[in-house]
Amino acid sequence: MPVPEKAFHDIHIRKRIHKKKEPYPSPEKLKNIIDKLVYASSVLLPLLNIIQILKIWTEKDASGVSIISWIGFCTFAFVWLTYGIIHKEKPIIMLNLGLIITQIIVIIEIILYG
Repeated sequence: MPVPEKAFHDIHIRKRIHKKKEPYPSPEKLKNIIDKLVYASSVLLPLLNIIQILKIWTEKDASGVSIISWIGFCTFAFVWLTYGIIHKEKPIIMLNLGLIITQIIVIIEIILYG
């Protein structure tokens, strides 16, 4: 029998109270603003990699781009993604999933055009 969506929300609230976590969104104005900034950055930060993707793709040249650096970025983003999944932190999961996708595209372009 399916559980209503409201029940999941109630379970999540009780879990946060039991583990003595702060409520989300925070009732404090500053923390609430920072919560929103974290979600915005998890969308905007991976978009910054698109600049590199477009530059390599349009010029068909990746000679000045270090594959070792991008593999390192991708590796550490994977570590952070794993951390986010284990701790069920949605902003960390969103950010690092986006970074991994864009960084893999850059790595592929470096291999193709490097």
